[in-house]
Amino acid sequence: MTGTTLDDYTDRYARRVRGMTASEIRALFAVASRPEVVSLAGGAPYIAALPLDAVGEMLGRLGSEQGVTTLQYGIGQGTLELRERICEVMSLSGIDAGCGASPEDVVVTVGGQQALDLVARLFLDPGDVVLAEGPTYVGALGVFQAAQAQVVHVPMDDDGLIPEALEAAIADLARAGRRVKFLYTIPTYQNPTGVTLTEERRERVLDICERAGLLVVEDDPYGQLGFEGDAPAPLRARRRDGVFYLSTFSKTFAPGLRVGWILAPHAVRDKLVIASEAQILCPSGYAQAAVATYLGTMPWRQQLKVYREVYRERRDAMLDALADLMPEGTTWTTPGGGLFVWATLPDGLDSKAMMPRAVAARVAYVPGTGFYADGTGTGNMRLNFSFPPPERIREGVRRLAGVMEQELATRRVFGAVRGEGPRRGRAGSDVPGPDLA
Repeated sequence: MTGTTLDDYTDRYARRVRGMTASEIRALFAVASRPEVVSLAGGAPYIAALPLDAVGEMLGRLGSEQGVTTLQYGIGQGTLELRERICEVMSLSGIDAGCGASPEDVVVTVGGQQALDLVARLFLDPGDVVLAEGPTYVGALGVFQAAQAQVVHVPMDDDGLIPEALEAAIADLARAGRRVKFLYTIPTYQNPTGVTLTEERRERVLDICERAGLLVVEDDPYGQLGFEGDAPAPLRARRRDGVFYLSTFSKTFAPGLRVGWILAPHAVRDKLVIASEAQILCPSGYAQAAVATYLGTMPWRQQLKVYREVYRERRDAMLDALADLMPEGTTWTTPGGGLFVWATLPDGLDSKAMMPRAVAARVAYVPGTGFYADGTGTGNMRLNFSFPPPERIREGVRRLAGVMEQELATRRVFGAVRGEGPRRGRAGSDVPGPDLA
């Protein structure tokens, strides 16, 4: 008798579909959205901090007064008006005309996720290697998996990606005859750790990649959400050749509009546009007009300050709650911006195995395994502080700490859980990292 499957189309799928699975975060959405659950899982910005009445009026006018253009097809690269506004936004971080930033080299995308997918489509063949921080953004892992590429993680510590480890990984892969296409990195307020690559390391990482002939894909969704002064200048502000800069308005304006962009080396721009047109024909004219009008008519720089204050208060609430309530042996990062804290559990706890009991206690987080291509990270979890108010954050940490205490008590009685997976250091290395608490 032959085996059966619930999917009648299994034998018809393309090879690249094999092994595709839902992300750890996506699988949590149905549970985490229930009102009785304190969700520390997702990465949703606090949209209520926007002047929603003014934004609503603006959006209404775009339909009633400009609908003939905003509701029509557009060009694949994105409107010139928005690309010019994007260059204004990037200039705040030091990416300006002086380092070759031009509206001509900006490609508007459907959020940062399509930007990642376009880069993967252009550069990755099946079997190619992508180097990425360990841990890294779960959405990027999905894109690289769909491209049939292998992700090799490079360890981090509290100063970000470790340059010596990057050099070693490049050398090891070269000796093995593996083709590495690019380094994917989130150097500023990294997702999921919140760690920021230091000034000195940024130059070293760029030098290493340049010597190795390695492209750099810099993902920067959080760079303008710093709590303690300005972040170091992006990698793209330092080098123009071989560095792709990706960002989005999802974290600084509205994720529902799905507007992001790529600043690419000039020679690649046309291929990105062709690839985007093959996917979506053109980005939404209405969404582009909404972002361009917001940037042109509303105090968006002041709004960035509002977000920073809101998120700093919530980060502090989370750090205080972790310090007050977490069981001994727990450590965590102290992010200088962004949306996330990365926690390392006491020895013996498994964040993925513990998840059902946490949900039963009405609290949600993302297990660390979701941020590694190789399934490691059982000893870690990502905690989001941007969406819940401070009192809910503390309640969520209290519930989570209670679950962890119960797990530790069970372990003391029954011993280690058989088949525990490999663990990672505090910021993702294979060896214990420096104390990030």
